[in-house]
Amino acid sequence: MFENLSDKLERAFKVLKGHGKITEINVAETLKEVRKALLDADVNFKTAKEFTDTVKTKALGQNVLTAISPSQLMVKITHDELVNLMGGEKIDIKLGGNPTVILMSGLQGSGKTTFSGKLANYLKTKKGKNPLLVAGDVYRPAAIDQLKVLGEQIGVEVYAEPENKNPVDIAKKAIAKAKQDGHSVVIIDTAGRLAIDEVMMKEIAAVKAAVNPHEILFVVDSMTGQDAVNTAKAFNERLDFDGVILTKLDGDTRGGAALSIRSVVNKPIKFVGTGEKMDAIDVFYPERMADRILGMGDVVTLVERAQEQFNEEESKKLRDKIRKDKFDFNDFLNQLQQIKKMGNLKDLMGMIPGVGKAIKDIDIDDNSFKSIEAIIQSMTKAERENPDLMNGNRRDRIAKGSGTSIQEVNRLLKQFEDMRKMMKVMNDKGQMQKLMKSMPKMGR
Repeated sequence: MFENLSDKLERAFKVLKGHGKITEINVAETLKEVRKALLDADVNFKTAKEFTDTVKTKALGQNVLTAISPSQLMVKITHDELVNLMGGEKIDIKLGGNPTVILMSGLQGSGKTTFSGKLANYLKTKKGKNPLLVAGDVYRPAAIDQLKVLGEQIGVEVYAEPENKNPVDIAKKAIAKAKQDGHSVVIIDTAGRLAIDEVMMKEIAAVKAAVNPHEILFVVDSMTGQDAVNTAKAFNERLDFDGVILTKLDGDTRGGAALSIRSVVNKPIKFVGTGEKMDAIDVFYPERMADRILGMGDVVTLVERAQEQFNEEESKKLRDKIRKDKFDFNDFLNQLQQIKKMGNLKDLMGMIPGVGKAIKDIDIDDNSFKSIEAIIQSMTKAERENPDLMNGNRRDRIAKGSGTSIQEVNRLLKQFEDMRKMMKVMNDKGQMQKLMKSMPKMGR
């Protein structure tokens, strides 16, 4: 995410390395590179110019404390302005009314139907709502089928009338049904086109007038960069939407849409889509996004994702097993599966400060765990519960059963044993104190 932009901004700040103070000359040189980086990221030209002008004004004349360098100060000022550029603070989705009516808008191919499903899942699992999805795209039969599949997948009812070609009528009937059946939220998916046209705009405006939605969300593919911003502007002029959804942000190495939309249409980014799974949806936090753009990671989001997947009761049981040296392959497999649910592996690692840059050229396959899972699943119940049973014959059988090699089985067993030893040390206060005391010697 934003890899190209992050690299170029880092190079821009290197201009100030070795300088004892901020001057008009070295600031101008740095900001020239920052502006180039923003334009290369497909940020709106006016936005990029205003951004660098603001940073320049704030940077010049600032006293550099002895504790920080000019480059660190410039990073801090740039970070703060990136946060302001993207909206300053997170803006929640409005959930008033009974039911709350949410109207989805956007071009065909932006991920609107998929995101409607993700939003329904988010409101159901995180907000305790009972949503109803409405298939309002009357021109694309596949959109109705897609929404039904998504609804079934997440356990959310879908209202559809495949023979009815009147989206206003469908929307009204869906809201009436929601009131009757006790649905607290109605999410209306609407028709998209490959490009903006008058027929499309009139139709969605008619739906808006008929149902008076509490929230209108504009869904846009972040990878289209400046085109995304131009499309947002056109939709906002007709719909006056409440917020933006950026999809496919995990594949966006430039970041132009995320950085430009707020300043161009003056509407907040409310959510971002970061993958294909139904739980790949994040609330948009400008400060966290600025951290990631500048290579500072995003530990808060990482911890939140972990908390969502790791049950407190299960964690307590696991701690007890580690304390008693009873950690086995069943526990190990369970932990792997929890990590997989947290999202894309490379994206997760990029949230750790300093790691994103180190792994940017490394291809991390989300299927990396498959061979490990196959090996563990090829073990007997007794072998999983007691790893000490492993001998040559058992290892050979497990390798054949999992479709892996004896070397891969041996490597996993060694890694597992090393991990168990480390867990034992961390739970032994005496051993831990010895380890801490030996750290300075190890450093020397």
